[in-house]
Amino acid sequence: MDIVMLLIATAAIAALAVPLFKAYKNGYTKEKKISMIKRQLCAFGGVTLGSVLMPVIAGAAEPATTAAASSGAGMAYLGAALVTGLACIGCGIAVAAAAPAAIGAVSENDKSFGKALIFVAMGEGVAIYGLLISIMILNKV
Repeated sequence: MDIVMLLIATAAIAALAVPLFKAYKNGYTKEKKISMIKRQLCAFGGVTLGSVLMPVIAGAAEPATTAAASSGAGMAYLGAALVTGLACIGCGIAVAAAAPAAIGAVSENDKSFGKALIFVAMGEGVAIYGLLISIMILNKV
């Protein structure tokens, strides 16, 4: 059932994109292209909204016992996403500060390459640790 929903959504998005490619290939006027883009965006929004609401409507008739289990799993997924996202943001901040300094140090003295590499790798290690923690959280679900 899930693969069918995915294929339907993919086919709908592909069908929405074909007229845009045709418009640019045939050389329509600027006003015609803008109106086509507006219509395609409205249609894309409708398809996206429909694909989001279909599983919600189908899952509305499930019993309440699964709601408690799914809320616990949802919190675990949310926690894993937060851990990964915040760790990657921290890694980006650390590498953004360490990498230019490392490049400058190596350009002045080639012998400082090992030390510079360690400081950049320490910043990237934060993201790896965040990913590891999120994998551990997902294994508990």
